[in-house]
Amino acid sequence: MITGLALTTCFLLSLILTPFVKKLAFKIGATDQPNHRKVHKGAMARLGGLSIYISFLAGLFILQPENAYMPYILTAGTIIIITGFLDDLTELSAKWKLFGQIIAAVIVIIGGVQIEFINLPFDGRLYLGWFSIPLTLIWIIGITNAINLIDGLDGLAAGVSSIVLATVSVLSIIQGDIFIVALGIALLGGTLGFLVHNFNPAKIFMGDSGALFLGFMIGVISLLGFKNVTIFSLVVPVIILAVPISDTFFAIIRRVVNKQPLSAPDKSHLHHCLLRLGYSHKQTVMIIYALSLFFGLSAVMFTISTLWVSLVIMMLLLIGIELMAEFVGLVSHRYRPMMRLMNKFNLPKRP
Repeated sequence: MITGLALTTCFLLSLILTPFVKKLAFKIGATDQPNHRKVHKGAMARLGGLSIYISFLAGLFILQPENAYMPYILTAGTIIIITGFLDDLTELSAKWKLFGQIIAAVIVIIGGVQIEFINLPFDGRLYLGWFSIPLTLIWIIGITNAINLIDGLDGLAAGVSSIVLATVSVLSIIQGDIFIVALGIALLGGTLGFLVHNFNPAKIFMGDSGALFLGFMIGVISLLGFKNVTIFSLVVPVIILAVPISDTFFAIIRRVVNKQPLSAPDKSHLHHCLLRLGYSHKQTVMIIYALSLFFGLSAVMFTISTLWVSLVIMMLLLIGIELMAEFVGLVSHRYRPMMRLMNKFNLPKRP
């Protein structure tokens, strides 16, 4: 009952606040100007993350989740919002944005948010020791930037994040993890309310304030929510976040192959590739929504399945991701090793 109230309140508050945030963005100059890498043609307001953040706080006020992690998560989340706000306003350099992310990640790590162990099949457990700190840092910063990278089309990052948060919330309800349910519901409501204004044609962008905040919170929530999954605990959040993670992974491969810096921008992300294949803006967004939903459902199936079924699911997903990358040209149109291999096994056609 109270979760439904929180979800509705966060949705309505974000829905109402976003037009005011838009006016504020134009007043202080926090706008996104068009260029050769961007799809929009005119100046667009940023700072949409502010409405998500404020509605998230309102949801937490209603739900009152009690947990030792809470002060650290709120402090770190506020640092991320400030970092994103400054970037939306002044376009911070990459090193300063990374600095803000590291500070926020270190705060939650100090608060106890760490990948201390990974559950393995047959009741095994791999303890990471000192490696837990750098691995946690890499995970949080990686997911933060993965969400930021897919924020390239109207409604894309907000929609994918909503699907991820809905999946995390459902799995947390199944596991009885009330704290993660509270975080997920509060964030989901605010993101959906913003999405109404951000879906194509967008009236406002979430900016780095929104993309970094959503990415950071999803990174933290996904770690806390799946520590005790019996089979391959870390695999579950990887499946849920397969779209942004795979897009980021292939972007790294693409830049290494092309001998470009890892931070070099390009127009070869998943949404760019789908646009080049002839899909419209809305069609591209809906295709990526469908992919995110598919991976979300796969994560649920993975969690409730037996060991061998989970292994089969994981193998099929890996093959599917590789084939998708080759088909759309995520690395390059010449990179098609698996498709070439499959062609070799095709029987010759009869005359």
